[in-house]
Amino acid sequence: MTSHRCRHCDTLLEQEVIDLGHQPPSNAYLSAAQLLEPELTYPLKVYRCSECWLVQLPAHAAADELFTADYAYFSSTSSSWCAHAERFVTAAVERLGLDSDSLVVELASNDGYLLQYVAQRGIPCLGIEPTAATAAAARARGVDTLERFFGTPLAEELVQQGRQADLVVANNVLAHVPDINDFLAGITRLLRPRGQASIEFPHLLRLLQGNQFDTIYHEHYSYLSLAVLRRIAARVGLAVIDVEELTTHGGSLRVWLARQDGGSDGGLETPAQARRRVEAVLAAELTAGLETAEAYAGFQQRAEVAKHALLRCLLDARERGERLLAYGAAAKGNTLLNYAGVRPDLLAAVADQAPSKIGRFLPGSHIPVIAPVELAAARPDALLVLPWNIAAEVKQQWGVAGYPPARFLRAIPTLEPV
Repeated sequence: MTSHRCRHCDTLLEQEVIDLGHQPPSNAYLSAAQLLEPELTYPLKVYRCSECWLVQLPAHAAADELFTADYAYFSSTSSSWCAHAERFVTAAVERLGLDSDSLVVELASNDGYLLQYVAQRGIPCLGIEPTAATAAAARARGVDTLERFFGTPLAEELVQQGRQADLVVANNVLAHVPDINDFLAGITRLLRPRGQASIEFPHLLRLLQGNQFDTIYHEHYSYLSLAVLRRIAARVGLAVIDVEELTTHGGSLRVWLARQDGGSDGGLETPAQARRRVEAVLAAELTAGLETAEAYAGFQQRAEVAKHALLRCLLDARERGERLLAYGAAAKGNTLLNYAGVRPDLLAAVADQAPSKIGRFLPGSHIPVIAPVELAAARPDALLVLPWNIAAEVKQQWGVAGYPPARFLRAIPTLEPV
């Protein structure tokens, strides 16, 4: 039997959190020709480290195998996510006093969804994005983008070029890096002495409380709490100076970090206010017992309940002759559908706005991805919104577009109407 070791402290991983079976990479959308070829799958089994308590998925596939040149996720597809980014930029500029002499670097900058708002303010910025398609889209927006994976070697290169950052942004990327120690060490090196880093990630506490097992997929190597991140950051010279609780992705944290040797005071807010926010989140994690076995008991069973409810819903709809289709070809939807074993006989199509996905097929399930207008033409009786975190946005857009009325459903945390 293959043994796995913790990506932070190298402890042998023996404590299983949840097993979602063998699945393909969740963003590996297929062409029609690829449907005739073998499809590679990997175990989707999550562990918790008994020493440092990092919850993690072993790296069965290398990052460059998962984040390929034709990676199909484009951040700007979601209008609510772009609005979230714009609000962040406005607040960060004020917090740090950023101006034309500053430098903002975003790691995993995708298609320029966030840095476009930095550039619009005349603030120098650099995106670091390893996937070619999204990097090209960012450049088309006028965002200078370096097509590389980030780590300490690249940080050192940039510093040698005189490009230390006043602000490093890393939204929904820390969970995606196999070498979390090197990634955070790279941020330490890249920051100016009094610079700050803002890192957003789905909160492990909310994942467990909300039965969000579908946010587990091969591109997500780590599932983070504030307590664990603080310990890992301290090992590479970073201090947590503030935290914000966000509603994005079912409940996320925005953690502000600074170099331990930089003397940062946390920006414009008083250290006492920031300290209270950090202490409150740490207390909530402690109360939930995130560093006890009890916090993870029953997670597998709750996932199975959600899976069975979805299957009953799809089977009942078929027996009643109802047309139930899906909206949002999201990675989390692929985890759910593959875990439940759903195929086109139960779910004939899923619609998505992203041109990069339309005309392709979901990995594993092989359900075709169509345009929203095609979905509307099929006049579905009900729509299952797979990216449940933007279900309200999807329902509103459907109505604004004047599409035929339909019932909207979400499957997580439980099957319920939107």
